[in-house]
Amino acid sequence: MANAWAPPQDLPWTPLRLDQPVGLATVWKYRHMRNDPVLCRQVLAEGGVALRDEPDRRAGRCMPFNSVRLEGPGLTPLKPAAPQMSCRLALGYALWDRHVLQPAAIGLLGGPVSEVAHLGTFACRNLYNEVDGRLSEHAYANAIDVAGFRTASGETVTVAKDFHADDPAGRFLRAVRDGGCHWFGAVLSPDYNLEHHDHLHFDEGRNHICR
Repeated sequence: MANAWAPPQDLPWTPLRLDQPVGLATVWKYRHMRNDPVLCRQVLAEGGVALRDEPDRRAGRCMPFNSVRLEGPGLTPLKPAAPQMSCRLALGYALWDRHVLQPAAIGLLGGPVSEVAHLGTFACRNLYNEVDGRLSEHAYANAIDVAGFRTASGETVTVAKDFHADDPAGRFLRAVRDGGCHWFGAVLSPDYNLEHHDHLHFDEGRNHICR
């Protein structure tokens, strides 16, 4: 009976779709299927996201697995293009792109974002590049560092320059940081520490932090 009166995004037993508005069950559905490699790819493909499977292979101590490359259509263009991401990160990123990034840009900057500049996804290293310690989520292609954005009108907004500004650019950056907390396990910004002064770190690790 619920199917007759409730929209599918509010029903936990209906499939997750990127083209649906965020509903009561959207985040629940995402969190309960993001680790399924088949469903993850299916949702991305059905949502029009162009991707290519990346083979699992060891790189030193690091071995990204279940990863893909986002190759263009379906998302705001990334620079550098075609970054390698775990499928769960790619799915969270796609949801953030559609339901946080572009609405915030239109509402706060007056138009859509045409390009997302990032500092990388996969890097075989420890946290903060320390010699000792545990591996970063970047070692699993499970994190992306976003440095800035270009709008359709040609304006450039960067985390390093604009994050703390009391103007539309600053409010936009803080909004996309805050909105990321629905879709990523950890979201770190210049408010966290100096190491993040020039980027927003989004990852799908086990820790949950939003700052």
